[in-house]
Amino acid sequence: MTELAAAVEAVLPSVRADLERLVRIRSISADPARADDVRASAEAVAKLARGAGAAEADVVSVDGGAPGVIARWPAPEGAPTVLLYAHHDVQPTGPREQWSSDPFEPTERDGRLYGRGVSDDKAGVATHIAALRAFAGRPPVGVVLFVEGEEEIGSPTFTSFLSTYRDRLAADVIVVADSANWTPEVPALTTSLRGLADCVVTVRVLDHAVHSGVFGGPVLDALTSLSRLLATLHDEKGDVAVAGLDEGEASDVDYPEARYRTEAGVRDGVELSGTGPLADRLWTRPALSVLAIDAPAVADAANILLHEARAKVSLRLPAAHDPQAALDALIAHLRGHAEFGVEVEISDTTVGGGSALPTFGPVVEAAEEALTEAFGVPSVRAGMGGSIPFIAEFEETFPDATVLVTGAGDPECRAHGLDESLHLEMFAKGCLAEALLLERLSGVRPAAPR
Repeated sequence: MTELAAAVEAVLPSVRADLERLVRIRSISADPARADDVRASAEAVAKLARGAGAAEADVVSVDGGAPGVIARWPAPEGAPTVLLYAHHDVQPTGPREQWSSDPFEPTERDGRLYGRGVSDDKAGVATHIAALRAFAGRPPVGVVLFVEGEEEIGSPTFTSFLSTYRDRLAADVIVVADSANWTPEVPALTTSLRGLADCVVTVRVLDHAVHSGVFGGPVLDALTSLSRLLATLHDEKGDVAVAGLDEGEASDVDYPEARYRTEAGVRDGVELSGTGPLADRLWTRPALSVLAIDAPAVADAANILLHEARAKVSLRLPAAHDPQAALDALIAHLRGHAEFGVEVEISDTTVGGGSALPTFGPVVEAAEEALTEAFGVPSVRAGMGGSIPFIAEFEETFPDATVLVTGAGDPECRAHGLDESLHLEMFAKGCLAEALLLERLSGVRPAAPR
């Protein structure tokens, strides 16, 4: 065992204890009632940074934004500066009674630690702290730790935050620890992320709800009209039917169907939709989902024709696709395919850019070498079907920096879902990989003086 590996192993018990303390803080950024918890979480992260030797560690925010943390370890002479990103806010839990254990009381079962945010993304915070502790608070490169507090609500003030704190966040390398490995045993460097375009579509057919027996027949109710409209979003093979959307380049990683069915929990007998290689459908082609529909619950149903109904529609895009152009195409489709002259309103639009990340150069080589050494098997390059729109903003703000996307998730972590978990052995290897990366980056010269 190398000296650095021994140092990482030595700090892991304290890092896990701190991770569990973070998970107990209910930092749900989407819930205004949890604003104090989100601040408490930020304060806890700042305290961890100070304990890991930060020269400064501040809880900061911009108008209307949630509290984040910026901490700094000055660069040794001639060494580059590395920004380590993670976020401390978490998703809502969903039905608490459907969890196998309390989502805010970390619980270990069969080598995995369960709890909301334990993987996404408080494990990212803990990974950064582990690497810094392994160097006894004196890393071989300059480090800026940036832990955001509103990623799970779409980073609404990220642009303003970058503008306000640009000088404090400047770095030669940016490591975004908010993705996943290929498997718990095989590490991955994420090389592409999809963009997104979301909207809410409302369909209206009547001025008000009316008796379904007295008036039913000559007019379709709003929920039926909406359902028929949503059904036009895919063709008979299950491919997205919105005109004008691009397809990205084919992926060179094989994703077996059996693995996908197991990891996604596809029920027996359900056929997969779409055409082309599975990895392409996941990473480099458009994907369209209906995330929610406002409609009466079955238990509360009355014999009425609904006068209006609405749904949230989410479109994921190839990395290079212009998200605004995709949103325009989606809106044009929804308006153009509404039947029987029903009224269509589009609202709550959101767009976010995708990212095609570097796959060559000394920084990428250092990252892949670190992952391979830590896990003991070659690192792979993989796309990610999810979206992290702020990466494009990082690239625009710091054009000379190399962005790497790593993560503590794996295909079974259930991020955002019930029983979210962290594979503990994989987490330990990830902590070592980040420490090794910082060590290797100490030999990479900065792109320009800072």
